[in-house]
Amino acid sequence: MKQFRSMTYPYVAWIAVMIVVPMLLIVLYAFTESGNEVLTFRFTLENFARFVTDSVFLAVLWRSLVIAVITTVICVLLGYPIAYVIAQLGERANTILILLITMPTWVNMLVRTYAWMGILQDEGVLNTFLGFFGVGPVKMIHTSFAVILGMVYNFIPFMILQIHTSLDKLDKNLLNAAADLGADRLHTFLRVTLPLSLPGVISGITLVFLPAVSSFFIPKLLGGGQYVLVGNVIESQFLTSGDWNFGSAISMIMAIIIMVSMYFTRRIDAAANAGKE
Repeated sequence: MKQFRSMTYPYVAWIAVMIVVPMLLIVLYAFTESGNEVLTFRFTLENFARFVTDSVFLAVLWRSLVIAVITTVICVLLGYPIAYVIAQLGERANTILILLITMPTWVNMLVRTYAWMGILQDEGVLNTFLGFFGVGPVKMIHTSFAVILGMVYNFIPFMILQIHTSLDKLDKNLLNAAADLGADRLHTFLRVTLPLSLPGVISGITLVFLPAVSSFFIPKLLGGGQYVLVGNVIESQFLTSGDWNFGSAISMIMAIIIMVSMYFTRRIDAAANAGKE
């Protein structure tokens, strides 16, 4: 037992240095006043009040939440049918298709987003293709469409994998029992498959919504700096404005929003699991 504990010390030290200490610094900066000094320790809520009383920042926060919700809904609507079809196939086809879905994630997300810039720009691949049919050029880059498309492309594999895992673990005897009792495929799906796969859907929603609401380089590249989300505001406060106090306060507000979202998704997940029993 002592040997096992000693093996955990490096991980505890790594977590403390890489996670706990930066989080404590963010909290410290958020609750201290900003000024010419490097850091002052006078307690203040000015940084939070500045954010919640400024209509511009609130509009950015609202836009970020809306974009994250739209991205999540699209990922569910696209990801569930894909995961369902894959789960119905044989083991070999299942493995190959899951591999094809996960392969793009092996490439750095920044590189994949840059690739979409070349596809969506006015003289890009997509507009060139549309030109063959006498359409275009269509303005796609630096729009909300481009931002949402980039987020869906980057985050949908997480949704598909979570739902597929839930469907793959589904007890096939339950489906056979429903068929024996006279249920057709639609009723079997609505009353058996869908309810039992909800934990996977909830996990997928968590893995998509959380990075989408805080993403900063996707809107920066595909939005061209004209479509600002809260992640871009945080980045600019730390790297451009140098106002670490205000940037930390915004980070804490986003952390609270994310934790509240995780709490409700866990409650829903627990209710779904309770429904199985």
